[in-house]
Amino acid sequence: MTVIVSASAYLVDLEVDQKRTDAVQSFVKQETVLVEIRTDDGRTGTGYSYTIGTGGRSVLAMLREHLLPRLPGQDARAVEAVWFDLFGSTRATTVGVITSLALAAVDTALWDLKCLRADEPLWRLAGGFRREVPLYDTEGGWLHLTTEELVSGALASRSAGWRGVKLKVGKPGAGQDLERLRAVREAVGPDLDIMVDANQSMTHAEARRRAAAFEPLDLAWFEEPLPADDVAGHALLARSTSIPVAVGESLYSVAQFREYLARGAASIVQVDAARVGGITPWLKVAHLAEAFNVQVCPHFLMELHVSLAAAVPNGRYVEHIPQLHAITDDPLEIVDGHAVAPDRPGLGITWNRDAIDDRRVD
Repeated sequence: MTVIVSASAYLVDLEVDQKRTDAVQSFVKQETVLVEIRTDDGRTGTGYSYTIGTGGRSVLAMLREHLLPRLPGQDARAVEAVWFDLFGSTRATTVGVITSLALAAVDTALWDLKCLRADEPLWRLAGGFRREVPLYDTEGGWLHLTTEELVSGALASRSAGWRGVKLKVGKPGAGQDLERLRAVREAVGPDLDIMVDANQSMTHAEARRRAAAFEPLDLAWFEEPLPADDVAGHALLARSTSIPVAVGESLYSVAQFREYLARGAASIVQVDAARVGGITPWLKVAHLAEAFNVQVCPHFLMELHVSLAAAVPNGRYVEHIPQLHAITDDPLEIVDGHAVAPDRPGLGITWNRDAIDDRRVD
């Protein structure tokens, strides 16, 4: 056995580098919850989870009051057993976002330990399909930006060799969205992927209307057009448009992804390791999507998701939204428009402990 001797959790606030807006909210800050698990062989695994402005302290309370006390004495090698023990102890609050985020912080720490013990990087231990994954940029596509700024950002991404850009949609009028998207497509030409994201802001009728208007622009996908719990609406939309429908960042269990895939409601799966409960369920979702011949383009968390998207054969894209650089030492490596998975043992994230201590809020 490799026995867990202690586990702790704490909260770090990360301010955003630039203004980020979509059709329903502004990204104010990232509340980052970190978990450290120590074992009797002298190793420490570090995992993390996040929220974008609210709920971080609730996740911390779930960890401290309910999950972490169950860890000492358990075998850190038995990642599945530990995950299901914690999940089973929280039946009254599953499936739910607070529980999933808390589970993810523990699970990623256990995977960090697993990789450190094996002296292998995450991308290889989780599957090892390849080391590089195409990158697309979200930072130049926020809803408050002018059309000129969208065009400038997209051209810069193309010049950098990146394979795609994502633009937020959900302006009051469909014509406003269409004008912005058309300007970008005309500027970058046919070879750069353009994704659009409505952030769950539309009704089925409006999403169908806008999808029809967007079709001539050859979009890579239409992301979260409807509320995430409207599986039927997404299925209807997917049947009515040639634009692939992308969902997943607001789904919190493997079973929810199963329902979307079984009903043909998701053409692109955007599973988020923090929101689905960690690396353990993330991999199950990725393999489930592979069984349905659906590609995975994970949401956010590029520093972690680069290794997971590289691990599986259906990992198509990594989303570029830098957010951890204030508390880490090594930036994401980008080569010829591809994100490169770190080759060091563990999760591949080099935490800056002094910077973390400076930003701790609890």
